Amino acid sequence: MKIDFANLQKQHQLYKDEIESTVTDVMRQCNFIMGEPVQTLERSLEKFTGTKHAITCSSGTDALLLGMMALDIQPDDEIITTPFTFIATAETIAFLKAKPVFVDIDEKTYNIDPSKIEAKITDKTKAIMPVSLYGQPADMDSIQKIADKHNLKVIIDGAQSFGSTYKNKTDSNLGDISTTSFFPAKPLGCYGDGGAVFTNNIELAEKMKSLRLHGQSKRYQHQYIGMGGRLDTIQAAVLNVKLKYYAQDLKKRQEVAEKYNQSLKEKYQIPFIQEETTSAYAQYSIRVQNRDVLQARLKDKGIPTAVHYPMPLHLQECFQYLGYKEGDFPISEVVSDEIMSLPMNPYITNDEIEYIIKK
Repeated sequence: MKIDFANLQKQHQLYKDEIESTVTDVMRQCNFIMGEPVQTLERSLEKFTGTKHAITCSSGTDALLLGMMALDIQPDDEIITTPFTFIATAETIAFLKAKPVFVDIDEKTYNIDPSKIEAKITDKTKAIMPVSLYGQPADMDSIQKIADKHNLKVIIDGAQSFGSTYKNKTDSNLGDISTTSFFPAKPLGCYGDGGAVFTNNIELAEKMKSLRLHGQSKRYQHQYIGMGGRLDTIQAAVLNVKLKYYAQDLKKRQEVAEKYNQSLKEKYQIPFIQEETTSAYAQYSIRVQNRDVLQARLKDKGIPTAVHYPMPLHLQECFQYLGYKEGDFPISEVVSDEIMSLPMNPYITNDEIEYIIKK
């Protein structure tokens, strides 16, 4: 048996006729930038998330940049975040010449540990950037309480968690600004790069709309230094089709995770989901010993695996200038050595799950 990690081909075949028809419509109309499907998608995203303002953009990375630019993050400002995440989280902070300040993770959820945040706050701290890792929101009540106490903003990196919930609110409806990614392998993915920014603040929403269009307020009149951060109309058309089926795809992901859980919980540390929280399960990650040996054995059996992530950010060469060293964030370091992701998508069959578990 040979198993597909993300099963993008299977998904395309399911929605092929609708997707190819709507993409053809875009090509025939030749409205490739900010065409009608973009506005349709934004209204649909607002309805799905319960957020007042959804602003699509060119990638999850650009979504983070737009959020920080809207909050006027400046060089030497500090943003507190986690070292156990994809590099875009801290990379975007550094790109704006601000300083990523790392806080270790909770050993159960792998998200930022709120109990360690206040010790890192200085007079330069402007925001907290929690990551909804693997699809599960962080402990947002605790984080928001700290942010309110210190007059800080909260920007959520929800690149992996679109559709997840925290106390009956979607991940996109938390914090001052929430972001997501529509990279093809994400739970809701387009056919290229794409992302979105969410907020309930109309002033931030209007500013981000301007920033993604080179800071333009009127044609060729520029209020801000911005970026070319628009979502292509073709990608919006694809997402308009896929969003119609996303709730059922999300449910199937959660069902796959539960099947894994029931069979693996006795032997491995399986994902821990907090009370009153749901996960989008962008990944299904377990902790294992002798990871390289197990990965090689599974590969021989046609089972792909992945590691999200093998090296925490504080040990990456590009962040050497921050002065961190091995041992500074011990939980992140241990988890990086042990974490392993199994195939996760809505279309894995029961036979495939049983085969994976057996091997």
